[in-house]
Amino acid sequence: MPELPELNPVIHGKLRLALLSLLSGVDEAEFTWLRERTGSTDGNLGAQLMKLEESGYVTAEKRFVQRKPQTLYRMTEIGREALAQYVAALRQLLGSAVAGGR
Repeated sequence: MPELPELNPVIHGKLRLALLSLLSGVDEAEFTWLRERTGSTDGNLGAQLMKLEESGYVTAEKRFVQRKPQTLYRMTEIGREALAQYVAALRQLLGSAVAGGR
């Protein structure tokens, strides 16, 4: 039996995978936009974004716009590379199922 690829546990979480997928398609995203797209609570979203920050996969910029706090998130090159490796490992794990085979 061939060796199974290891899936990155930081990315493998459903919400973290969704966040990286969303961030991979934009230059930056506000916390509120990410919350709306994922349907997550503020607390859970903040905790998952913190894990991605600690891993170096995203950066956060906090600022004020018209006296209101705003947090912007950007995916780092390390994050893009990690997501690409995760997708490659997932494709390898799923094999022909991904290519439409049975």
